[in-house]
Amino acid sequence: MMSRSRWTACLPAAAALSLLALPALAQEAAAPVPNKGDTAWMLVSAALVLMMSVPGLALFYGGLVRTKNMLSVLTQVFAIVCLAGVIWVAYGYSLAFTNGGGLNAFVGGLSKAFLSGVNSDSTVGTFSNGVVIPEYVYLCFQMTFAMITPALIIGAFVERVRFSALLVFIVLWLTFIYFPMAHMVWYWAGPDTIADAAKAVAANASDAAAKAKLDEVTGDAGLIYSWGALDFAGGTVVHINAGIAGFVGCLMIGKRIGYGRDLLAPHSLTMTMIGASLLWVGWFGFNAGSNLEANGVTALAMLNTFVATAGAALSWLFVEWGAKGKPSLLGMVSGAVAGLVAVTPASGFAGPMGSLALGILAGAMCFVFCSSVKNAFGYDDSLDVFGIHCMGGILGAIATGILVSPSLGGVGLVDYVAKPGTAAPADYVMATQVLAQIKAVAVTLVWSGLGSAILYKIVDVVIGLRVTQEEEREGLDLTDHGERAYNY
Repeated sequence: MMSRSRWTACLPAAAALSLLALPALAQEAAAPVPNKGDTAWMLVSAALVLMMSVPGLALFYGGLVRTKNMLSVLTQVFAIVCLAGVIWVAYGYSLAFTNGGGLNAFVGGLSKAFLSGVNSDSTVGTFSNGVVIPEYVYLCFQMTFAMITPALIIGAFVERVRFSALLVFIVLWLTFIYFPMAHMVWYWAGPDTIADAAKAVAANASDAAAKAKLDEVTGDAGLIYSWGALDFAGGTVVHINAGIAGFVGCLMIGKRIGYGRDLLAPHSLTMTMIGASLLWVGWFGFNAGSNLEANGVTALAMLNTFVATAGAALSWLFVEWGAKGKPSLLGMVSGAVAGLVAVTPASGFAGPMGSLALGILAGAMCFVFCSSVKNAFGYDDSLDVFGIHCMGGILGAIATGILVSPSLGGVGLVDYVAKPGTAAPADYVMATQVLAQIKAVAVTLVWSGLGSAILYKIVDVVIGLRVTQEEEREGLDLTDHGERAYNY
């Protein structure tokens, strides 16, 4: 045991050692730590978005097909969700959210393939300086987006696509279309990395190396993000991307037997209404969760998801009522989905009144595309993936550039460089922002449209996209899966 005198004699040395350790302790203390509230919210959000796919989307789509194809739709959606999850942890997360070297503008690399370097201690930044969440949570949240996006596509060509061909197409589509799109739109260095580089420049404005580092950090972003285009929760990555892919698919696969001649009515609008309701609830995780933390912007995104959806549902209902003489449940829930789609890119940027106006416009516009335009051109977009997801996504993506304006109740733009360590307001020019949004839409349409056409053709040549006429007439429940949705 140490004597009191010897302990006293050691105090100066101990104090000196403590002083030496202070900088290291300060640095360690400065490292941001995940907030339990943010983490809990993001865990719930990931589960909500999964619910959008299974059972939400599966029931929404399943109710809209004929009885003989109900089980095939449920199987297709569930299988795509599982397939996307496995691919995501294998290499999808890495391709979407890491630096891609010479191809960084378009796609990430494989540095995190099979979750290399990702563990329970690793974190990712949000949109606030000094705020992080566990990387596992972010990975799970983004995985649910990769799950639902390809599942949306099948609505354009249900009741006639071969199951084996569909699975191969989905693997290719995720790899060559979805992951690059997610990277182009959402990949960036993060606020804290930018702040650190900006602080070095602020400390010594004449330091060429510091300036070069800042340029490198701000340039470490996907192509569309680097243009300044805004997409809060997936207007381009999810809805336009899936919508145009579905449209190309329905054209290449062809119309259902009897389309335009026979009654191909939904077998259960009850199921469709249940599915639409689950989608709406799950969409709060989709939109509000995309803020990556729990704060005022999260609440704004949630409110916008309420009002835009309600406005769009009523808009479609009354427009259809006036055009066809009767208001329909199918029209109202379709309008709700149109509103959800349109507000997705704007949910954390627009004000509530702007979102309500966007929803009302989306409901009316999507009704026209799902009725008049579709009938005029005669294409069999079976469950209106193009009319709702692609067109609603285009409207929302472009409108985001307008509704973000502070003068219209929007939150404005953010500058992470002007005041390092602070998200300072940035200059907003409507024409510049809208142009960036239009460029983002154009790239998405071309990348997904042309890319999907190539992938469909490859799969069709190798496997064959469409079932035989006999199989289509009998129904895919029995011919593809050997079971029925209903036995009575």
